[in-house]
Amino acid sequence: MRAILILVLFIGMSNTSKSQPDEKTIVRLQAKAVRAKSYCKKNFLSTRFCVLIDMKIHSGKKRFFLWDLKGDSVLKSGMCSHGICDNLDNNEGHATKFSNVPESHCSSLGKYRIGKRGWSSFGIHVNYKLHGLEKSNNKAFSRSIVFHSWGIPDEETYPFGIAQSWGCPAVSNNFMREMDTVLKAEKKAVLMWIYN
Repeated sequence: MRAILILVLFIGMSNTSKSQPDEKTIVRLQAKAVRAKSYCKKNFLSTRFCVLIDMKIHSGKKRFFLWDLKGDSVLKSGMCSHGICDNLDNNEGHATKFSNVPESHCSSLGKYRIGKRGWSSFGIHVNYKLHGLEKSNNKAFSRSIVFHSWGIPDEETYPFGIAQSWGCPAVSNNFMREMDTVLKAEKKAVLMWIYN
């Protein structure tokens, strides 16, 4: 019954996506997904899906992808913020700096395990703790880097960038509701991979 519910959810989510990534993005996603699937098997993470966030993509375009590891395809894509770092007036839409240093307000690249669901003061008041699995992001939990929603638009704003965060991958309220449903239904921890 659980498998049927997830399948229906995925089909519904696939149908709500108005635009698919371009061919170049799909090729990059597929290359990451091959490595992600192997990593998930080896580390006992969900092998049904993962989250891939491509920071080479402008923030005014969808760059957060829920990837079907079994069907090798995008289930859902959404807008996603990156860390503001120290550049308070930069809204060009490109993430140019990454850091694992506390109080840097930067995004950290690397693989994360999406952890426990908790309360957030932002968006729909839901967040997921992020546990950095690599040297480049192993301070994420102590830095309070979480996956949450905020004032992020649902639709693309390119060539304009979207609001920046203090290092958290933040998405729109509507997208977070969909992701929350998926993450709550999954028994195993899910991989999130932020890359550039």
